[in-house]
Amino acid sequence: MTIPFEQSQALGRLSGIRHGFFGRRGGSSTGDFASLNASDSVGDRPASVLKNREQMAIAVGLAPDGLARVKQVHSARVVVLTDPASIGELPEADAIVTDIRGASLGITTADCTPILLADAEAGVIGAAHAGWRGAVTGIAEATVAAMVALGADPERIVAAIGPTISEANYEVGPEWAAELLKHHRDAANRISTPEGGREHFDLPGFVFDHLIGAGVGVVDDLQLCTYAEPKKYFSHRWATQKGIAAGRQFSIIGLGAL
Repeated sequence: MTIPFEQSQALGRLSGIRHGFFGRRGGSSTGDFASLNASDSVGDRPASVLKNREQMAIAVGLAPDGLARVKQVHSARVVVLTDPASIGELPEADAIVTDIRGASLGITTADCTPILLADAEAGVIGAAHAGWRGAVTGIAEATVAAMVALGADPERIVAAIGPTISEANYEVGPEWAAELLKHHRDAANRISTPEGGREHFDLPGFVFDHLIGAGVGVVDDLQLCTYAEPKKYFSHRWATQKGIAAGRQFSIIGLGAL
């Protein structure tokens, strides 16, 4: 079975860069994790998860043994991968960047915002997991800064925002919205209140604004909502409301084959 995935047209135009945003279809997992779960920390069978990740790397033309990941902790910490021998490690962070030819980077999400970034001319790539905590504490800016430290130019960086929960489905309430605006007064455009309802937060829009604020030249939002399409994507919020476990989808970017 061919594993379906989405791509950013902007990233797809870059020479030497391979990437893909995967959903939940086409894998080996069963039950609540059916079928392309990429996380081995949610209760799925480790063998199924490993096979899923390997098949996703292959689907976009990347070597599975060149895949680097992080243990995501909802922070603004970025890991810089400079040694191929460290590819198999799992440091605590929510973004990873590298300039190692042949390496690839993967991020798991299930409503949070996945960001894939590349400066093809400099040969620098990045992948970031932006939950609301990471987003408001600067994960987007920190990822761009780490790429710049490796030789990237912000104006040459192309960033893509993959499947994530949309503003229409992300209710946060008045207290949460007020706390956000206390620290980010310029984020009022990313808070809305449906008639007769409670405040909602536009997480991908907030991430978009902060990538632009960090100087990124092109930001491509695929505008895909995880909550709205539970058969296509894993959604933590949707699964929690249904009283079931949620798997994690994978977003991957690489600098070519090893």
